[in-house]
Amino acid sequence: MRQYTVTGMTCAACQSHVEKAVAEVPGVSSVAVALLTNSMAVDGTASNEEIIRAVENAGYGARLKGEEKKKSSASEKLAQEAEALADHETPKLKRRLIWSAVFLALLMYITMGHNMLGWPVPAFFDHNHLGLALTEMFLALIVMYVNKDFFLSGGKSLAHGAPNMDTLVALGSGVSFLWSLYVLYEMTYLLTQGTSNADLMGFYHDRLYFESAAMIPALITVGKTLESLSKGRTTDALKSLMRMAPKTAFIEKNGQEVSVAIDEVQPGDIFVVRPGETIPVDGVIIEGTTAADESALTGESVPVDKAEGDTVKAATMNCAGFIRARATRVGEDTTFSQIIRMVSDAAATKAPIARIADAVSAVFVPAVIGTAALVMIVWILLGAPVAKALEYAICVLVISCPCALGLATPVAIMVGSGVGAKNGILFKTSESLENAGKIQIVALDKTGTVTEGKPEVTGIYPAGHMTDDELLLLAYSLEWKSEHPLARAVVEKAEERGMSPKETSGFRVLAGNGLAAIMDGDTIHGGSETYISTLADIPQDMTELSRALGGEGKTPIFFERNGIFLGIIAAADVIKKDSAQAV
Repeated sequence: MRQYTVTGMTCAACQSHVEKAVAEVPGVSSVAVALLTNSMAVDGTASNEEIIRAVENAGYGARLKGEEKKKSSASEKLAQEAEALADHETPKLKRRLIWSAVFLALLMYITMGHNMLGWPVPAFFDHNHLGLALTEMFLALIVMYVNKDFFLSGGKSLAHGAPNMDTLVALGSGVSFLWSLYVLYEMTYLLTQGTSNADLMGFYHDRLYFESAAMIPALITVGKTLESLSKGRTTDALKSLMRMAPKTAFIEKNGQEVSVAIDEVQPGDIFVVRPGETIPVDGVIIEGTTAADESALTGESVPVDKAEGDTVKAATMNCAGFIRARATRVGEDTTFSQIIRMVSDAAATKAPIARIADAVSAVFVPAVIGTAALVMIVWILLGAPVAKALEYAICVLVISCPCALGLATPVAIMVGSGVGAKNGILFKTSESLENAGKIQIVALDKTGTVTEGKPEVTGIYPAGHMTDDELLLLAYSLEWKSEHPLARAVVEKAEERGMSPKETSGFRVLAGNGLAAIMDGDTIHGGSETYISTLADIPQDMTELSRALGGEGKTPIFFERNGIFLGIIAAADVIKKDSAQAV
């Protein structure tokens, strides 16, 4: 699936027009255009040049994503994609909205406040209907100029035979302004013919629509700004993913470790990762053992033990142990990059209900224009003056509320996706989001989804005559130097109870097994059942307890001192307080 950036789209009619134009290109098997991300995904054998030409012939612009820097590094490409997702539109729309609101407020003060409510104006304007009308015209012109994009886009799409929502905005506002301008000239003419200012009152109050000419683009700009804000929030999850991408790697060259940019790593290169560092590319461990935090990819909060022959993934964290690994997949082929691509592709998909809205919007604009023309003709045939018939036609254009249909469905989809992303829920496609509304049963198979994402101590089970506090203090003294998430859980529990660790020496991390240290002259170990069972005899009841804890999704940590088993501390990823609400 090839991804393109499309420029010039403003509404669902534009989106539908681009899709239709590209779908007609020989060799295109499927095309999906996302209005709110200005992206297009195309499958098929048609060349990039043919697809771009089809978009341009339809009156819009298109470019292959990343074509500006085809030789860019993988990290640069991610930066370019993140930049493409950056919200540049909202600040512009906010400025437009502020300026529109300021001048529209002045205009409405005159048309509604002064004319209808008697609010004061400078003495120069008292009963000066011609002066007031000129002021309204200039204020309306300013608002229309601030929102000139509607008129440029609407006129351009109309010229290409594919009127869009902006065409309706431009027509409603433009026709209102031109009609009011005609009435204004008529007022000046009547004034030269001796008509009194008082006699012009009817023209001024009943036939001027300057406030409508300004109100239409200003109100639609409100909708555009809300739409843009929604779009910006929904891309935050994808931008966060991109920021997690590793930038450098340490590889072995001529027997030495060299720091290189991530895009310089080639399949087969040997790279090294120390504790606390991010694994740069996908690879296979050839030396060393570690525990890898893969929560960024899988949501699993407990680090996964890794040894020689095991695979490691880009953007995961090496929690403990020095490893050497051979790169297998680099650049855009890594699992992490594929996840980013999948989420990006999902943005270009469309929910079934959105396709219905597109189908309606494709005929909505021409239908409204045709209806307005028909209304005018019918009223003229019924004997109404041309001016009155034109007023009714303008009413049809103004009242059509052009953006409601085109924006409601895509904004609803994007807001839904945004709320999901904010709560750590990503939808692969828009269709998945729509189907989520029909879900009755949810089955979750990964921790970190409805859980806090970090382990907490859930139980302390001492053996023999040892008390809970004694076992916890010993475990605390052993674990407090470790950065392992399970060790952090023990430390936090002990600190909750106000404990202070005892002095230890000879602290060692036994990657994949556990920890060891010397305390008060005694050697103590903590770790997995398999490892501790090689150092001490574990009672049968403790073995059964370990199995029961495992069945509950808890991780048992075993402890021994000088060959004597001391007990178990259980840790688990606890459920978030708001998980029920999230589900």
